[in-house]
Amino acid sequence: MTSPELAEEVLDDPELLRARDPHGLLPAVAGAGAQVRETARLTEEAGLGRVTGAGRPRGLVVVARREGAVAASVLRALLGPSSPVTVDVVPGPDLPVWMGASDVAVVATRTGAGRYAVTPAYEAARRGVAVVGIGAEGAPLHAACAAARSPYVALPDTRVRHATLWSLLTPMLRLATDLGLLAPGAADTDVVAAALDEVAAACGPARESFVNPAKTLALELLDALPVIAAEGPLAGAAATRVADQLATLAGLPASHYRLPDQRVAACAVVGGPLAAGDSDDFFRDRTDDEGRRLRLITLRDAQADHDGRAEREPSNAADAMRQVLRLATDRNVPVSALGEPGGHDSEPRLARVARQLAVADFSAVYLALALDTQRS
Repeated sequence: MTSPELAEEVLDDPELLRARDPHGLLPAVAGAGAQVRETARLTEEAGLGRVTGAGRPRGLVVVARREGAVAASVLRALLGPSSPVTVDVVPGPDLPVWMGASDVAVVATRTGAGRYAVTPAYEAARRGVAVVGIGAEGAPLHAACAAARSPYVALPDTRVRHATLWSLLTPMLRLATDLGLLAPGAADTDVVAAALDEVAAACGPARESFVNPAKTLALELLDALPVIAAEGPLAGAAATRVADQLATLAGLPASHYRLPDQRVAACAVVGGPLAAGDSDDFFRDRTDDEGRRLRLITLRDAQADHDGRAEREPSNAADAMRQVLRLATDRNVPVSALGEPGGHDSEPRLARVARQLAVADFSAVYLALALDTQRS
């Protein structure tokens, strides 16, 4: 296990960070705001009117995996259960049997290649389903959409694997807005891009660990077993992304629980045998610790229960989060508040969750670089 002292030296050495990052993950994460702006322009050029001009569909199906599936989950959480259009997420290559001419399929993938991307596009065209493609410029999916005269958001080949969430989400937000499913203010990509830029300035490699929230979290996770508690459906979608990035980039397993519906499980884990326990000495020499200790990571959404599309469970998300936090205090489980939205209460929900996701992405990359897992 890498010591915190050695990890901090790595994180505060820009040259060493660059040497350990051959795939360019750190600049890709830092450029998330620019990625949103560029993709918004590419979406405009794609001509979504060929799909939205037919009016509101019966159903919207997003064919995607990993980052694309997270993007679809964020969209579905923003729409909420009161959405007039059903939103489903499927991995492909098969489309749901019920899809027909009154539905829309979005095929979202960074590469735009492989049967999980191409097969659904051709199948949708055969059934008369309207298609929107998102993928690399000149990819097989691009050709499939061109053959069906369907809009295609052609992403530049500079997009980096594991850092394309906003390239896949931005066209979905524009599609939902043009279909009248989202209010323009709820999916304002300019506001989201500005929020991502602010996080990049605060979490960039030039900022030292003691004033950099993403580096601080990465150091906290060095000897931790993360347990992610998410307040409501939108934060729950974000938690899926955080856990996946920690596992994929840094090899760190993380469990995640959406509150309030997974409150019981979250409490069982935080209060279970892996917690430090009441007798834990806060001032002990932690170099004597063996293995990893639980660390609770919280993702908050102040509007989870107050936007007219609230959870229907007996205990609301905020109450469930308070219960989990009390239990963490009782069991001496340390807590990291991920991108706490203080000072940004006037921002749309999407911009606030974007801040949390950006801090998490930076932290996962920093942790991976500290552990030197990206050389191959």
